Amino acid sequence: MEKKRQIAILGSTGSIGTQALQVIEEHSDLYEVYCLTANNKVQLLDEQAHRFHPAAVVIANEQHYDELRTLMADLPDVKVYAGARALDEIVEADPIDMVLTAMVGFAGLSPTIHAIRARKAIALANKETLVVAGELILQLAQQYHVGILPVDSEHSAIFQSLVGEDENPIEKILLTASGGPFRLMPQEQLATVTKADALRHPTWDMGAKITIDSATMMNKGFEVIEAKWLFGVTPEQIQVLVHPQSIVHSAVQFHDGSVKAQLGVPDMRLPIQYALSFPRRLTLSSERLDLFKARTLEFFEPDLEKFRCLALAFEAIKKGGNMPCIVNAANEVVNRAFLEDRCSFPQMADIIAETMQRASFSASPDYEVYVQTDLEARRIAGTLINCNNV
Repeated sequence: MEKKRQIAILGSTGSIGTQALQVIEEHSDLYEVYCLTANNKVQLLDEQAHRFHPAAVVIANEQHYDELRTLMADLPDVKVYAGARALDEIVEADPIDMVLTAMVGFAGLSPTIHAIRARKAIALANKETLVVAGELILQLAQQYHVGILPVDSEHSAIFQSLVGEDENPIEKILLTASGGPFRLMPQEQLATVTKADALRHPTWDMGAKITIDSATMMNKGFEVIEAKWLFGVTPEQIQVLVHPQSIVHSAVQFHDGSVKAQLGVPDMRLPIQYALSFPRRLTLSSERLDLFKARTLEFFEPDLEKFRCLALAFEAIKKGGNMPCIVNAANEVVNRAFLEDRCSFPQMADIIAETMQRASFSASPDYEVYVQTDLEARRIAGTLINCNNV
């Protein structure tokens, strides 16, 4: 009988985490949950613990520790921890085979580094890890001989298109984007859009933070940076295509002109499962793609004036150093501010651009520089929001 792979899920209560648990439940003969973590969703974390009986759970926000301990009093075999340090330590546990990093934001960087150093395979859904510290992460992955398998639908599609093409260089990556809810909206109307408008994504069901990033297209900008590190290409080799149908999840063009793409319905369980099972393809109880029903597949150039965040991300990766870290920190601040009605939709890009100008630049950052950069950029962006000085 095949030994079950032990999976740690960082961010089990989010969109990726909950769908990963569906995949694990469907293949309970192959996978077992070793650890579940969340930031604030105590009730859901408790429900997941009762359903999957992991060895441990971690609540990152220590203020919720007592409440979680009380809820889980009837599960004495499940260890309960709290705090950022506990996240770093739990991923190093010997039984763990793979760590699915589904946390949102800069907070996912440290536990991912600890998991790599503990030689755990990484299923990467936390895009900020490579956006902030791509060079460092790849150096560590090479040093500790750790595989990084992409979970983002676009990067999974590229990865799948590259299987069997080891000796064939990439000419171009075609990174698709839905275009978000404001694709057809005139630029002048964006000043009045609300968070409710921005949260109505046309094709994907995601958490609030990533849905807002999709609306600004900063999410696609981050994916460009991820693709550079994951696939060893330059920004000039990455072309973003707005593809409203979200059927072609991304493609690779080779030197002979051939293009290989991965197609499917918009269902994140597929790339999650592929990361867990690679190189095997397991059955998945999902809707199948019917190209007769799809009929039309459209592709458009992104409007970099209307979606300025995408242009800022390209600017950041060309600048290099800690500039992507600056952009990520500022973006996390303005994203939260927009969700809390403290800044307008166009102001998000304005504040990020101004933070890029004001924050200290380092051409060769190490981990400590990334940490300090993150703090400084957040402080600058927060001040700009409070002063409305943009």
